Amino acid sequence: MPTSIYDFSETEMSGEQLDLARYRGQVLLIVNTASNCGLAPQFKGLEALYQKYRAAGLVILGLPSNQFFQEKATDAATHDYCQRHYGVTFPMTQRVRVNGADADPLFTYLKAAAGHGRIKWNFTKFLIGRDGTVRHRFAPTTRPESFEDAIQAALAE
Repeated sequence: MPTSIYDFSETEMSGEQLDLARYRGQVLLIVNTASNCGLAPQFKGLEALYQKYRAAGLVILGLPSNQFFQEKATDAATHDYCQRHYGVTFPMTQRVRVNGADADPLFTYLKAAAGHGRIKWNFTKFLIGRDGTVRHRFAPTTRPESFEDAIQAALAE
């Protein structure tokens, strides 16, 4: 049973394993994404934050989900769309489920650690501090630029 964010791994769109332990000591922003969602323009804000703060230790991880039926048909189509329309360079994984009995274990952990249940929609965001603890859960409609101060505070620790 995982006891830390660093006990998880995901599969990148390239098929490579992405061990979250590689991000120990960095600030993580984990987001369930969907390319066909009306909130998809948030990719632009997420990418801007990534470019601005990655040298300081911010890593954004996008985990596409079709749980709400708003994702492209394939991981390749998602990858192409995100790069072409929003210039996404932060790591993206293969699609996951965020709710239910077959939810990705990372999201089960994040929901429990944040003290909130079910993911209500795409673009729910979890900010993880350098110590690996969930610091904030941001609602789908919360624009990335609106919590830049929380990212700065996490990076300062």
